[in-house]
Amino acid sequence: MPDATPGRATAREAIALLTGAAGFTEHRPPPSPLPPDGPLGWAGYDAARERASARTGEEESVVYGTGLVGDRACVLLSFEFGFLGGSLGRQSGDRLAAAYELALTRRLPLVALVATGGSRMQEGMIALTQLQRVAAASVRLRAAGLPQIAVVRDPTTGGGWATVGAGADVVLALPGAQVGFVGSRVRPPDADPYAYSAEGQFAAGQVDAVVPADELTAAVTHWLRTLGPHEDLPAAPVPRALPVADSGPAAPLPGTGREAVARARDPRRPRAEAYLADYFAVRLPLHGDRSGSTDPGLLCGFGLRGDGQPVAYVAQCGTPTRPAGYRAAARTIRLADRLGVPVLTLVDTPGAANDAEAERAGAGAAIADTFAAVAAARVPVTTLVIGEGGSGGALALAAPDNTHVTVTSYFSVIAPELAAAILKRQPSETGATADQLRLRPQDLVDLGFARSIVG
Repeated sequence: MPDATPGRATAREAIALLTGAAGFTEHRPPPSPLPPDGPLGWAGYDAARERASARTGEEESVVYGTGLVGDRACVLLSFEFGFLGGSLGRQSGDRLAAAYELALTRRLPLVALVATGGSRMQEGMIALTQLQRVAAASVRLRAAGLPQIAVVRDPTTGGGWATVGAGADVVLALPGAQVGFVGSRVRPPDADPYAYSAEGQFAAGQVDAVVPADELTAAVTHWLRTLGPHEDLPAAPVPRALPVADSGPAAPLPGTGREAVARARDPRRPRAEAYLADYFAVRLPLHGDRSGSTDPGLLCGFGLRGDGQPVAYVAQCGTPTRPAGYRAAARTIRLADRLGVPVLTLVDTPGAANDAEAERAGAGAAIADTFAAVAAARVPVTTLVIGEGGSGGALALAAPDNTHVTVTSYFSVIAPELAAAILKRQPSETGATADQLRLRPQDLVDLGFARSIVG
């Protein structure tokens, strides 16, 4: 395995970057000695471990314990890349499993500072099966409603990326870090290095944010405050108040369906960013669908309101929503549900993207999954329709029995133009068709679809 590279932070330096003066209390699992030269009897393995220990001052490639990040207690685990390339073997697996168990027992979030080259060759399949141990431990934390945050450092490759890193609820990356399942020595010689970088993984929707080292403590602190655990959250439906964008004097209700549609399509009306800015004091975006795609027309994440209430958000931005957007929405809603955080959705789309690329990317399945995530949520889901509500592509994000509408919105079973076309009407009859569809905000309340009109 490769040695440490000058300038790379050690495991303890990475921990100190987050904990600062608050300090860190190290834990160690019970001793579990290896046979001479490890389970394979790999000649020289004991000597290699001794050299690694002398060089780094560590007994293994993983350090773990408890500490404070900002004002939040958590379990921290950190990889020492200088110890045999931060590789995973049985004893490092013992430490990882113990770290997850410590978080479970104390009901604390887990923060993993990852820098690893993969599984340890000198221990063969014994090393590789540590990934199964990590996966099982991670599942137990999820079932207990405890968040997992990964900070991927340089490099994060192999099984460590595919479990501790990419398996976390939130993935942050340091700029310029090598991140990917395949390490630099075993990837195709003509492979694009950008695809294996923090920035490339962010572009592909696999990393939530690339965070400079001097901003990392603040970012992790915000995430810990937002994700919980939240045993003290109120059981009453929340958010208790809906966001209201600053758009000048309140507008009257639209007189006709065609007027409602024109207002919703007016480029001057407030968009999702304005509503989110009003609602949140702190916003923490989640990025990408974890399947290689992103949708810039859909914003997902968690935030803190001014009163400290954490709320997850999914917001359409007025464009046709792509399959990646629906997958990101479902991911956000399910994470919020698991952590006990209420959800706010802002609906604003002419409908789901309907091009051939969207169909190949699984538009139907992605929309179905979003419907399922909303239907299965045990936490309160609140919806505000702020613009266009275009058919099922908008309804997938609408909360049954808890949807509200603005005076600049409409919601329709189908766009008026498409309805007129299906009915073989002339384009000049589109306005009359909009009136027939009863899609105005006040119609939506009368029909029982919306609970109230906001703004």
